[in-house]
Parts: sequence; structure tokens; C-alpha cells
Amino acid sequence: MTAFVLDIAGSESTGGAGCQADLRTFHQLGVYGTCALTCIVAFDPENNWDHRFVPIDAQVLRNQVEASTACWDVDTVKIGMLGTVPVIEATADILKEHNFQHVVVDPVLICKGQEPGAALDIDNALREQILPLATVLTPNMFETKTLSGMTEINTVDDMAEAAKRISDHGPNAVLVKGGVHLPGDEAVDVLWDGSEVHVYAEPKVEDVLVSGAGDSLAAAVAAELAKGEDLQTAVAHAKDFVTAGIHNRLSAATPFEVVWQGE
Repeated sequence: MTAFVLDIAGSESTGGAGCQADLRTFHQLGVYGTCALTCIVAFDPENNWDHRFVPIDAQVLRNQVEASTACWDVDTVKIGMLGTVPVIEATADILKEHNFQHVVVDPVLICKGQEPGAALDIDNALREQILPLATVLTPNMFETKTLSGMTEINTVDDMAEAAKRISDHGPNAVLVKGGVHLPGDEAVDVLWDGSEVHVYAEPKVEDVLVSGAGDSLAAAVAAELAKGEDLQTAVAHAKDFVTAGIHNRLSAATPFEVVWQGE
């Protein structure tokens, strides 16, 4: 039986991240993915590959979700970059209306192409309207520090404490994506499932940052949950999937390499 995941996320036009990376992840893991765009991000190769950010109207987001949910029996949603307060508000309404079984939220706080003053508004709106509706939250280290209020995260215990603090805002479970940012030879992610801490570690792949890795990890967790896996197993499979994608990463004209979900 085919499983379906609705992706509410931004478009990253080179294909390395955003909805493009999510849809490739769903496909590789045997899940049918549908996407509702929240914004369009186009790198500017003439300006040090900076981000050019264009928001999608909130009603257009609602229309996209209406079409997807009318077409398919969707009980899992993966949320990536929302980008504006109106889109955050629309997404919160969508989550309340549909009552999805699994809501995996990758809490992108700000995009480089946005106005700096938007960061606080987006941060507050995500905390107030999206985090309480998430069943799984997957912040990176910057997002973890911001959402937990911790200024230093240097150990696995620090990551676990941060995850617990963030869960106080509402998410049932928090997966802190440490990646290469934690000192040591291992790329470590820490899951607080609401009652226990689970640590997932793999040797670092040349200690490199790879575009799309965080998106793909969250998408892979959503895909595995949609297929019926329990959360701990879903995270373990997602960790293996993204580690392989980093090993198979692609070089591009950008100053960063890109995770590759293929063989």
C-alpha cells in the first residue's frame, strides 16, 4: 500500500535543498510526495550565491494543500521553510483542520534573502503557532540554541537538555541535528521522544557541511513514519539514508557540495 507525505516547504531552484530535496527523499524511500510551496529561493551567482527570496501568497498555499489533500489520503506532513508570518498562520490553520497523524517540522527560522527584522516575527510565530502542533521537531544547532535559549551546546548531554527544553513549547518529540557541529569524530543527532533520550552517531564524512542534509533527514523521518515505522526506527533509518547521501554528495559551481539521495 502506497504511503503519502504532504511537503509544505520552499523551492530551492538548484534542487539541492527545500521541496526538491524532500521529494527526491520521499521517492527514494518508496513514498509518494506532494508539495505545497511556501516561497521560492533562487541563489544569485553574481552576488556570492546569496539568496533571492520570493514569498508565496498564503491563499495560494491553502489552494495547493486543498488540491493535494482532496486527491490523496495524507496522514503525514513535513514542514520546511515557511518564510512569512501569513504563511505560518495559514499552515497552523491547515494543521488544525486536517489533524495529520504525523507532523514533522524542520523549523527554518530565517533565510538570508529576507529582511533582518523578519527574523524575530518568524521566530515568535513559529514558537506560538507551529511548535505546539508538531509531533516531531528537527532543529539544527543554530535553531536549537535559538529555541532552547542555550548559548552553548558542546556535548551530547547539552543536546539532550536543549531538546527537552524545546519540547516544553509543545512538540511531542525533538530531534536535534548536531551533524558536524558537535566536537569530535562523530556526526551526532539526539532524539528526545518525550520520555527517553536516544543518540544516533556515525563517523563524520570528512567534516564537511553539505547542502540539503538537514532537509533530507527530516523528510526521511516523515517518510518512514508514513510507512508505519515507530519514531526511533524512523530516525535510525533516516540517519543511515542521509549519511549515505553525504558520502554520495555532488560537487557544483556553488561554494558548497550537495547531498545526493540517489545511488
